[in-house]
Amino acid sequence: MKTRALGVQASGWAVLLASTALCGPALAAGAADTSAASGSTEISEIIVTASKRAENIQSLPLSIQAIDTKKLDELNITNFQDYVKFMPSVSYDTAGPNSASIYMRGVAAGENGNHSGPLPSVGTYLDEQPITTIGGTLDVHIYDMARIEVLPGPQGTLYGASSEAGTLRIITNKPSTVGFSAGYDVEGNTVDHGGQGGVVEGFINVPLASNVAVRIVAFGERDAGYIDNVFGTRTFATSGATIDNAGVVEKDFNRADTIGGRAALKIDLGANWTVTPEIIGQQLWARGVYGFQEGVGDLQVQRFQPDRDYDRWLQASLTVNGKIGRFDLTYSGGYFYRWIDSFNDYTDYSIAYDQYYGSGAYWLDKNGDILQKPQQSITGRHRYDKESNELRIASPASDRFRIIAGLFQERQTDWIIQDYQIKDFGPQISVTGWPGSIWLTDQNRIDRDEAAFAEASYDITPKLTITGGIRGYHYKNSLFGFFGYGLNYPFSTGEKHCIPGLTFRDAPCVDLDRVVSDYGETHKVNLTYRLDDAKLVYFTYSTGYRPGGVNRALLAFPTYGTDTLDNYEVGFKTSWLNRSLFFNGALYDEEWSQFQFSFLGLNSLTQIQNAPQARIRGVEASLEWRATERLTISGGTAYNNAELTRNFCGADPDTGVVVDNCADSDAQAVHGQQLPFTPKFKGNLTGRYVFDLGGWHANVQGSVLYQSRTFQALRSNADPVPGAPFSGTNEVALTGIAPAYTTADFSAGLQRDHLTMSVFIKNAFDSRGQITRATPCTVSICAQAYPDAGAPAAVFVYPVQPLTVGIRIGQTF
Repeated sequence: MKTRALGVQASGWAVLLASTALCGPALAAGAADTSAASGSTEISEIIVTASKRAENIQSLPLSIQAIDTKKLDELNITNFQDYVKFMPSVSYDTAGPNSASIYMRGVAAGENGNHSGPLPSVGTYLDEQPITTIGGTLDVHIYDMARIEVLPGPQGTLYGASSEAGTLRIITNKPSTVGFSAGYDVEGNTVDHGGQGGVVEGFINVPLASNVAVRIVAFGERDAGYIDNVFGTRTFATSGATIDNAGVVEKDFNRADTIGGRAALKIDLGANWTVTPEIIGQQLWARGVYGFQEGVGDLQVQRFQPDRDYDRWLQASLTVNGKIGRFDLTYSGGYFYRWIDSFNDYTDYSIAYDQYYGSGAYWLDKNGDILQKPQQSITGRHRYDKESNELRIASPASDRFRIIAGLFQERQTDWIIQDYQIKDFGPQISVTGWPGSIWLTDQNRIDRDEAAFAEASYDITPKLTITGGIRGYHYKNSLFGFFGYGLNYPFSTGEKHCIPGLTFRDAPCVDLDRVVSDYGETHKVNLTYRLDDAKLVYFTYSTGYRPGGVNRALLAFPTYGTDTLDNYEVGFKTSWLNRSLFFNGALYDEEWSQFQFSFLGLNSLTQIQNAPQARIRGVEASLEWRATERLTISGGTAYNNAELTRNFCGADPDTGVVVDNCADSDAQAVHGQQLPFTPKFKGNLTGRYVFDLGGWHANVQGSVLYQSRTFQALRSNADPVPGAPFSGTNEVALTGIAPAYTTADFSAGLQRDHLTMSVFIKNAFDSRGQITRATPCTVSICAQAYPDAGAPAAVFVYPVQPLTVGIRIGQTF
């Protein structure tokens, strides 16, 4: 089964601390043994590499949430939406597979994931390599994985630019020379209100010699659809012509098929050196859309052209581990390539702009007559690649003074084509060389990052340790190419601003050539006191950053600058009752300065401005308790009070310079406004009971997951700034607020020898929890209904996947 799911205003630290006692985040320790025969209630601990050393998670003075191999299996986790609901510090917005934008601890301003928007604030790693992409977090298929680690809070010292708010790490199982092993799993599932899906997956580990082993993983998956494309009509205001979608009406039309695999080779070169090359890739074929329109019906939309997405990615990596004297040396290099071909219906935009502006008067055919049915569509093509290299050295972890130091380099490019087509659009007003194109984006984005880092720890006493870290960085980001209209189109953006002498691929000319660069440092200080072998407390001050970039609408908006995050954190790690109970937590205060705010402006063009400041005060905690040798209880919770601390005034419409101060009546968002996409409270609680049944080891399990409401936008003031018609739109009201929701998952299973069987129910009570609410174009236009055109508001609700029931069978050898 695949779930597409994420699952009180309070003041004062006392209330925050009280909230952690409800249940704990998440799964900071490994699960108890599923066999009731062991007789022990001690919890197996997880070894993590979040600090770029192998360390026991309970000994690491860092807020970290981790799920190991065993827990991944027990929770039936196979994809991003499955595991993120058990990570209370993580929130996200999404428009479907491979499109999620991740946020941690409320550090979110409403990013729209546009190809020309800001870099992410959360870094994503697959093993040692960064796979952070602008267009959305990769939904790496979770099978034969060692663990998933979530590091909330700034990780800038060791992980750099895109880890301003936190880091997500997916760690694969490595080849083993110990012996042969293999396994497979087969799953079938059915979705309420939808169709049927399934997964077939398997792995094999083969020692080729005493020092060489290979591990190969493969899978195939069908995700069932559950959104219906129902019959509808639209009438264009300018021409009066009516269209319908009879040719594309379909039940459960958002199906997806994914295949993928990986192969890794481990070569031991003597006792101290290991070389591990690996290649991993996936292909996704997705149809339809994953959101519904409330004005049409539950789990229903009206689309007028066939939406489709073909998304492929491949990563080749090389990791070398060795020793030089007493020091550990690690080299990690990777090349990542992603290519996406898509086609999207844009009829909602056509209808809205025709109704709102009378734009149909400009949409002419080859004879200069008004087009009767000017439906738009978007043909997209992305070619994204990333190369990264890191070399680091570490002194022995047992030394009283120990250090990690290294160099990092990354270069990522994104060649973007988005062709906005209107059928029978006049060639005389089309983009030159692109018949039928009213708007073309054909540009290359390059983001470069170089850094040197070091982190050192010193044991002042056997119980007291101080750690300091610093990272110096330089970035250089650029946009080059073309965006806009044809030469003879009545609006000015595009060919009317060609730069003489420059060309780019098949673009008619170059009207965009801009570079921004900067350098700086980010740092960290940590003080840890170990009360005993089972308990520690710590204080951390850390900073994070996100590089600045280029706005395409250069005449209206300048470049935008780096934003920074300062984190003040107090935390604890404890184990009790002979290590049968782990309880960890952290209390933090974060100041987010000059944060990058992206939004759709004129012509639905993404624009980015540096907003003034926000503050996040929160608490997170995790609990793992093996209450008896048969019963294990685990849970997690996070509370985040994330809000503006100053009015966001927007930019001066004439100069594009951000206005620092303004009255509440002129502000686009007033101080105290909650930041988007982050629930104030998110929590989960899981109980698992194991017992023997007729010679089998049996288990039953239940999980309850809750999150409070989330705002879907930042700009909440309805009063516009004079001269800026898009600046004051109350996007919070127009888009709507996603209400609080609760989901529940249940499972039961049997295991004997190497065979496992389980049945599961996800979203057991068919909650229609709303992950994201979004519009396809400028909110003030597309979020309105146009009754005369027969058009409901183009606000799409992306829900938790409906009730899903499945059965899974697996075997290992």
